[in-house]
Order: sequence, then C-alpha cells, then structure tokens
Amino acid sequence: MDRKQHIAIFTTASLPWMTGTAVNPLFRAAYLAKDGERKVTLVIPWLSLKDQKLVYPNNTTFGSPSEQESFIRQWLEERTAFISGFVIRFYPGKFAVDKRSILPVGDISEIIPDEEADIAVLEEPEHLTWFHHGKRWKTKFRLVIGIIHTNYLEYVKREKNGQFQAFLLKYVNSWVVSIYCHKVIRLSAATQDYPRSIICNVHGVNPKFLEIGKERFEQQHSSNHQAFTKGAYYIGKMIWNKGYGELLKLLNDHQKELAGLEIDLYGNGEDSDQVKEAANKLKLTVRVHPGRDHADPLFLDYKVFLNPSTTDVVCTTTAEALAMGKIVVCANHPSNDFFKQFPNCRIYDDDNGFVEATCKALSEEPVPLTDAQRYELSWEAATERFLKVSELNQVFATEREKNSSKEFASVSLNLWKSMEDTSAYFHHLALGFETTRRAFGAIPGSLQPDEEQRKELGLATSSKHSL
Repeated sequence: MDRKQHIAIFTTASLPWMTGTAVNPLFRAAYLAKDGERKVTLVIPWLSLKDQKLVYPNNTTFGSPSEQESFIRQWLEERTAFISGFVIRFYPGKFAVDKRSILPVGDISEIIPDEEADIAVLEEPEHLTWFHHGKRWKTKFRLVIGIIHTNYLEYVKREKNGQFQAFLLKYVNSWVVSIYCHKVIRLSAATQDYPRSIICNVHGVNPKFLEIGKERFEQQHSSNHQAFTKGAYYIGKMIWNKGYGELLKLLNDHQKELAGLEIDLYGNGEDSDQVKEAANKLKLTVRVHPGRDHADPLFLDYKVFLNPSTTDVVCTTTAEALAMGKIVVCANHPSNDFFKQFPNCRIYDDDNGFVEATCKALSEEPVPLTDAQRYELSWEAATERFLKVSELNQVFATEREKNSSKEFASVSLNLWKSMEDTSAYFHHLALGFETTRRAFGAIPGSLQPDEEQRKELGLATSSKHSL
C-alpha cells in the first residue's frame, strides 16, 4: 500500500510543563517521524490563561496555540539537532487542582479527521479516557495503543482512605483501558497489570544528556583531570511522593553511618517548604534549591545521583544521570529493572544497603558507558523497541486476518466483542451526564469546551457525539 500510515499521539501534558508525559511523547513523535516513512501528529492539551498560570513554571504563558507550538519546536530542535516533520494539534484541557493533572474537555478524538484515523497512541490511556464521552477510540482508529506512564495506584495508596481508593481505581483503570485500547505497553512492572499488555521501556533519553556524558568521558581521558568534583544530589518535583519522603527518612535514620555526607536537592513543588523544614532538622548537610533543568551546567560536576523513589514507573532523571556518566543509587524496585543492565546503577534492598551503596559510590569513579550501552539509552533504540512491540506493520493486515478467521473463533470473538461493546456503551452513557461525571471525579463543565476554549482553538459550535 502506497499510503503512509498516520500515527496520532495523544498525551496529557505539554511544555513548558517539564513532566514525563510532556517530554517523552514529544520525543516519540520526533523520532517516529524522522525517517519520513509515516505521518505523525502530536495532540497535546491547550490551557486557557488562568490554568496556564497554575501549571507552567516561571510565569510562562501563551496567547495562542501557535505561540506555544513555536516554543515547543524550538525547545525540541535545540536538543535533537534536526528539524522534526510531525504536526502538532491542540485539544481543549482543564487543570484539575485536586489531581494535579490536566484533563481533556469534550471528545478529543475529533481532533484527528476520520480519513487520518489509522493508529492512535494514548499516552496515559486511563487518564485520557476516565471521563471520555464521544466516539469510541476503537471504532475511530484501526489500532489503539495505550502506553502506561504512571503508577496511579501507588500514589492513591498514600492518600486518606488510600487502600479503598486504590481498589476502586484499579478496576476503573482496567475497565476504560480494556474498552478503548487494542494493545497496552507498560513501561515497567511497577505499573498496574492490564489484559493484552506487554512490559517494555519505550522511552529514551534526551540526546543532550548522552552528549554531556560523552564529552565528560573524553575530557577526563584527554586531560587526566577529575571529571566529577561534587558528591551527591537529587532532582525531582518537590512533593513527598516523588522520592523526597523516602530519601529524607533514610538520611534521618542513618545520620551516624552517613556522617560527612553532603547532598543537594533540586525541585519545585507543593511540598517545598516542608521538605526544607525536614532537611534543616538533620545533622547532615542537606541543601535545598529551586528546580533547574537537569542539563544545566550546574549538575555536570556531581558524581552520584541518589534516587530512592518507589512511585516512578521508569524514572526519567535516573536515565539522564546514567547517560551523563554518573553513578546512580536506587531501590531494588520494578521501576528500576531497565537500569540494572548499566554498571553505574547501584541497587539496594534495604536501609543498610542504601548506606553501603551510597558510601561506596562516593568513594569510586563511574565506569564509562560503552557505545552499545549509550545506544540502549537513546531515543533511536526506544523507537525501535516501540515499533517492535506495537507491531505497527501488521495494522493494515487486520481486516484480512478477520475475514480468514475460522467460524468457531469468529463466534467466540463476536461474543467477547458484544460484551465489550455493552461495557463501552455503559461508560459512554454514564459519562454523558454532568451529575454522573462529577460523581466519577470529572471537572465540572468538562463535557464540552467552553466558549473561551472554542474561540482560542478555532473550534466549531458544539455537536452531538456518537459511540
């Protein structure tokens, strides 16, 4: 078939919010489009000005989608050093303060015209479909691939009535992902399990970090000077659930064994003041700083990255630290399984193991990455893994496979499809009423975009949706 495949990547965040679901889908779009063999569209949320002020750092705001698109493309090209040939489209979104997340408004599948609806990649499919009311994703697209980014159950467990909330959320997630996705990719075993899912890390590292690591290695060996002159640090959104709780507890409980340790913490977030207060109570030297870009020259001289977080799925900053040639100390947790192949990744099982791994890392020099190890961290390798596990080359053969199925298999499949269709219809029906949506936790007034969003995005007046 001469026609190129069209891949539409939908995600739940966009730059300048430096979160994984803004950065990783952006790189995925760039590298899937790089060879020109397929058409790629990245579909990202547009926030009205009041929500931009709540979400975007450093008082950054945009007057129009085109202005934000220019910002995104410039940021990307500075890091990839090639001009990306994918399209960017925006869907209306609203920021849910209680969930610290951007949620879609209206039927965002409409952003892609029916004639382009080949493959949809839903980055955080549960997040994108919790409150979906519109055309069914599996009806609109030939293939829908969900990529599970977030360990929602682990976050919810840490809240009030967490175990009960996690129990309910587990079944809601399974329900919506099952009815809206053909295939599910879990970045690691740290996520909730799903039917028809496969575990594969399909994320890579910003190329800038690999360049930094290579330059540091060459600099060290050409001039015989010490590559790393600073000790330990941690960087991440400054909320307790992002590793700060675990790290400060370990430091507090083992101050005697870690005497002399100095560590710098970098991040912005809702718990910054509490983190500073807890750090100041320690006898160890723990300095707390505002968040910075991990590629900032400030971080070049640090040798050891401490990351005891167990809420991540695959931690982006851990991958970046390894790419820069640093030693990483992290917990023996499914989220770190991918990193165990790298010699500079030091895994610990318990508190004593953390102390031992930290002291040893500070006394040793990192092992230089081989070319093969460096490639394994790259977005080129991540894109290869994605294409392999998603089996995109088989999508156009789907209809032929269905037509050649044996009759008994067809009856079984039709029964399953009938049950799934009924379930999808119930979700569609329930999420079509404001009262039900609010009971499920949706943002009030998110069934359709408001007039301000319609005007900003140039959307037509509201219309009826069909399943």
